[in-house]
Amino acid sequence: MQGIFLIEDQATQKPATTRRAFIFGGAAAISGLAFWGIRRATVAAARPLEPTEGPRLVTIAQFDPAGRRTSLATVPRLLRSDAEWRRTLGSDSYWVMRHADTERPFTGALLHEERRGVFTCAGCGLPLFSSASKFDSGTGWPSFWEPIAPENIVELPDGSLMVVRTAVSCRLCDGHLGHVFTDGPAPTGLRYCMNSVALRFQPLAPG
Repeated sequence: MQGIFLIEDQATQKPATTRRAFIFGGAAAISGLAFWGIRRATVAAARPLEPTEGPRLVTIAQFDPAGRRTSLATVPRLLRSDAEWRRTLGSDSYWVMRHADTERPFTGALLHEERRGVFTCAGCGLPLFSSASKFDSGTGWPSFWEPIAPENIVELPDGSLMVVRTAVSCRLCDGHLGHVFTDGPAPTGLRYCMNSVALRFQPLAPG
């Protein structure tokens, strides 16, 4: 039987395929297909929603001018066309918030913002982070160990790179903000790594 296989190999000028190579090759192919299937699904999940997608109403936490949480409110989600977002956002904010781009590290205007205040969404003004949770992560992007209210953000898997990360977006307008990682400081151990162009800063009055 071995001679027959050798004759067939020489006739076709193709090496014999072993059973082990076939099994490993099949497993690799299946794994690759599974990874790209997951990647496609997570990329789709992480992108900003179209106006026709997602809920019409969202529940958000509201804050007073002093930065104190006041109540929860169910309000219409902010819906705009792509052309409207282009007009209302600057170029850098548009590409980050509507197409999940990332600003270059150490270039953001809010990286070294140390005043007492609230960081709001650049697309809709929703309060997102407090200066009380901001810390210097050394990564080149504004970082926080918790959001100002979990109701005001959305976290979704993002497979746009070769690893699956957790993307963070604004609950009210669905604008992409950045990503959250599990290498932050106490008390949460989280690092919300945000793009400066996706945020606006509102300083609070002293006191």
